[in-house]
Amino acid sequence: MRIGMIGCGVISRQYLATFDALPGVELVAVADLDPERAQAAAEGREGVRALGVDELIADPDVDTVLNLTIPAAHADVDLRVIAAGKNVYSEKPFAVTTEEGRAVLEAAREAGVIVGSAPDTVLGTGTQTARAAIDDGIIGTPIAATATMLTPGHERWHPQPDFYYVPGGGPLLDMGPYYIHALVTLLGPIDAVIGASSRLRPERTIGSGPRQGESIPVTTDTHVTGVLVHASGALSTLVMSFDAVATAARPIEIHGTGGSLAVPDPNRFEGEVSVHPLGGDGWETLPESAGYVSASRGIGLADMAERGAALRASGELGQHVLEVMNAVLESSTSGRRIEITSTCERPDAVGLQDLQTPI
Repeated sequence: MRIGMIGCGVISRQYLATFDALPGVELVAVADLDPERAQAAAEGREGVRALGVDELIADPDVDTVLNLTIPAAHADVDLRVIAAGKNVYSEKPFAVTTEEGRAVLEAAREAGVIVGSAPDTVLGTGTQTARAAIDDGIIGTPIAATATMLTPGHERWHPQPDFYYVPGGGPLLDMGPYYIHALVTLLGPIDAVIGASSRLRPERTIGSGPRQGESIPVTTDTHVTGVLVHASGALSTLVMSFDAVATAARPIEIHGTGGSLAVPDPNRFEGEVSVHPLGGDGWETLPESAGYVSASRGIGLADMAERGAALRASGELGQHVLEVMNAVLESSTSGRRIEITSTCERPDAVGLQDLQTPI
């Protein structure tokens, strides 16, 4: 699968570190609104050309576009790529609004092309080992889950953090995809949500880089909580914050009738999975039993190259998670329970396999 990458910002470095080891995937072109960044990304990579955005989308040597633009541009770039008859794999979130995401899927169906959506971290051994434990009945019937992400804010380390604090950013749309993709992978799709959110500071101060000390406005909520009602009947409680300092909570915990499961950080591919069985003496670490070993960003593209339209990190999953997140925000302002109109298949499990990709 010949990849053209649009967007050569911070996240692109992680994809570039992976490409050479991914089976079935070849990077052939890169583009960015800043031509110098595109040139820097292509430098030293044999056969990779630095192009303009329009030039890359039209290039006949590119059959799939990796969209690493800022969230506000995801849907627009996806639609342009689809109109050119190419597959597209978008960084998270799938789009900013639910309507934008829906338009991307409709356009892809009409054009007969494949759409994928990050994050692909759920394909690693961390989430997949937890998935295998649930499927094997180790914790009985799942009843509830908690998903917790607390940080004082990305402006402390990111030199260009503006997009984190506008609609399409915030802790939910930025970090929520990792946690909700994992929850859907573990517990299945979501039928309804209830949410609440707050915004404590009207501006943030950039903590690093050439703009250090500059203040930027905050126009989206920065602490979000929600209850997600899964179609299975399980209830997930979500806490996403750019306001809090730290937490001792496990990133994700799944509680069942026969035990509780601690799931590692869904922003990582690996990590320790542990279980506390009913009547047990404490937490027991489970061996790695599923998932791509030593995976890193881009494994979703290899999965897409191998499985085609049956890819696990699908656009349908990305759109479902996007609607869930926007519904949580809508509920937080309306005070109402919001029903989710979309659904998706629980992605196929990944058997334990080593693609020898770098961490």
